[in-house]
Amino acid sequence: MDVVVIGAGQAGLSAAFHLRRAGLEPDRDFVVLDHAPHPGGAWQFRWPSLTYGKVHGMHALPGMELTGADPARPSSEVIGAYFDTYERTFDLRVHRPVDVTAVGEGEDGRLRVETSEGVYATRALINATGTWDRPFWPRYPGQETFRGRELHTADYPGPAEFAGKRVLVVGGGASGTQHLMEIAEVAAGTTWVTRREPVYREGPFGEEEGRAAVALVEERVRRGLPPRSVVSVTGLPLNDAIREARERGILDRLPMFDRITPTGVAWADGRTADVDVILWATGFRAAIDHLTPLRLREPGGGIRVEGTRAVRDERVHLVGYGPSASTIGANRAGRAAVSDIRRLLAREPAGVAAG
Repeated sequence: MDVVVIGAGQAGLSAAFHLRRAGLEPDRDFVVLDHAPHPGGAWQFRWPSLTYGKVHGMHALPGMELTGADPARPSSEVIGAYFDTYERTFDLRVHRPVDVTAVGEGEDGRLRVETSEGVYATRALINATGTWDRPFWPRYPGQETFRGRELHTADYPGPAEFAGKRVLVVGGGASGTQHLMEIAEVAAGTTWVTRREPVYREGPFGEEEGRAAVALVEERVRRGLPPRSVVSVTGLPLNDAIREARERGILDRLPMFDRITPTGVAWADGRTADVDVILWATGFRAAIDHLTPLRLREPGGGIRVEGTRAVRDERVHLVGYGPSASTIGANRAGRAAVSDIRRLLAREPAGVAAG
């Protein structure tokens, strides 16, 4: 192949669209590999109570708008159906389910992509694997003694399972607040803890604010540090639901506890909270372990990129990584990666090492 695309979420499908538009043919010049069982990227795994109306902005894929979606329908169904239609309309021929286990140096300047359906030799790689497969679980003293249930946002089933339970929600992002507000309606009690005081954002969030937020994330990636999410620098939107939850005391935040006990959590000042469930809404990390053989990581732990190109290997592009980990950013990154790769392919004939 000239190009292998890993991942068929927003960023991967955007890249595939632009490869097709550039004249490359699926299964001849490029291939899209996706480990998920169905179209929809990470959206297909979202909890049923996350309806499309609760989604914080879904930018359309290039070349096809998402119209007429029922805001009361689960976002997993709406976006799954949209991605499915998109793949078929543009004949992207996504291979699934396919697991990519490793990407390393191959022969004749090509990258060797080892997968569950065989080995690909490619002149360029677009990595669009996102973060959903790498939920971040913090570790705290005493965690192994807890007699209740622990789960992560990645496994969140919706509020019904928490009826009558005492639930501790950890995390100050959009998922944490959404979980908390849902669970509070059925739980015996809720407690909310975050590392930092939550920052609420009032007023419109326009292009200028968006660019400023993306720039902060981009700066970390340029320095080779692990990216933070765009949401982590934008704050929480102060909408009517958030205001009501604050007035009712649901969003009364406590600082992080110091240890976990058999029956709950404890703080160094002597405070304790007995809980039945700890829900970790503590985010995700980039799913890039399969790139380890290429040694792209910097001492800071991240992969340094310029635009979408890995600084340590110009054949590798990361889309949906760091500053492009939003739906609109993923679209732009897909287009930019393909533009860069076209120049690489034109410059380096097949069989000649790149770089």
